[in-house]
Amino acid sequence: MSKKEKLLLKIQRHPKDFTWSELTRLLKTLGYEPRKKGKTGGARRQFIHPTAPPINLHKPHPQNTLKRYVIDDILEILEKEGMI
Repeated sequence: MSKKEKLLLKIQRHPKDFTWSELTRLLKTLGYEPRKKGKTGGARRQFIHPTAPPINLHKPHPQNTLKRYVIDDILEILEKEGMI
């Protein structure tokens, strides 16, 4: 099983310990690239895909784990785009 498949299985289980770094790795394997923002970008992050709409997220802090609703939103977007 590839790392991509493992991350997809993990996020689909709605874990309480899915981290920001795991999410960025997963999105990169699906063709998304983080968009660079200037100094005023704050905690907002955007991931760009060549054919799919961008994904806008708030980077979690001070903890590094994602909230349940963020995982739900990501899964909904990826399912809608046919990536999972």
